[in-house]
Amino acid sequence: MVRTLGTSIRSAARAIALAVAVTGTIVVSPTVAHAAPWSSITGVRHLGGQQYALSVYSAAMNHEIPLWVSRAADTSSAHPVLYLLNGVDGGADGAAWTGRTDVANFFAGKNVDVVVPLTGRASFYTDWENDDPILGRNQWATFLTRELPPLLNAQFHTTGRTGVVGVSMSAGSALDLAIHAPGVFQAVGAFSGCTRTSDPAGQAYVYSQVATFGGNATNMWGLPGDPAWAEHDPTLHADRLRGTAVYLAAGTGQPGPYESLAAPDGAGAALNRAVIGGPMEAVVRQCTQVLVDSVRAAGVPATFALSPVGTHAWPYWQDDLHAAWPTLGAAIGA
Repeated sequence: MVRTLGTSIRSAARAIALAVAVTGTIVVSPTVAHAAPWSSITGVRHLGGQQYALSVYSAAMNHEIPLWVSRAADTSSAHPVLYLLNGVDGGADGAAWTGRTDVANFFAGKNVDVVVPLTGRASFYTDWENDDPILGRNQWATFLTRELPPLLNAQFHTTGRTGVVGVSMSAGSALDLAIHAPGVFQAVGAFSGCTRTSDPAGQAYVYSQVATFGGNATNMWGLPGDPAWAEHDPTLHADRLRGTAVYLAAGTGQPGPYESLAAPDGAGAALNRAVIGGPMEAVVRQCTQVLVDSVRAAGVPATFALSPVGTHAWPYWQDDLHAAWPTLGAAIGA
């Protein structure tokens, strides 16, 4: 296909406009994407149906981020976006929303663009103060709230209304992102997370999560006692969630339908959830209750889905997402 001069000019104009949207600076687009001083979509691959694999270069982190995207059912008009953040492994080892739940089928007929980062292990999806020798450079808040939104809008034509959901490690991250980016997120869901980071127990939990993959949480928010730890504690800043639709969910650790011998994925998986996920969720429930109390004390309207059963496991988070969607979808206009 021959490109006309007009087409070339329009393409260049779009590239410049996108650069301005992301960086606020007019720059000349180089031919090599990785040399660009601004973030950009470097690859789009159709996976079938409404599903796509995107590669996005993050200028803040200086590397590419793989994303799974489920397009809205009707692509003829603009639609909102829902981020789904993974747990401590970042989804890199298959423990992701895309591999452990029915998100592809669940959102297939819905008018929302769903975005799942497939990396970010032990990062808490936040901006780190220092690069980590093992985990590298993490500037996730910048990526998710400043770099990615204009790129998604340019690629998919979005409405600018966005929700974010996190599980386990990323439950607190989702809340923290909403707190520190006013106006970016209209809805937030947090499932089975310990969100308190300002006390010794909470800090020990964060250190242990980051250390799971060899990282050092001191590189994230400084030494324990650094003001950054309190600044990123949603239980201390629940009042900043006012105006955002909030959905909090947790179980108790007691066996539920997915711990029975007749569990859909087999008795072995059910036993694993009961033995490992049960005690984990029992601790999580205590953490969640502190958060619930903080949200109530702040007078922030929220939905609290505190189940009498349930372990720290994906089948329950799938159910939580199904139950939360009417609240989250309504808030972002899906």
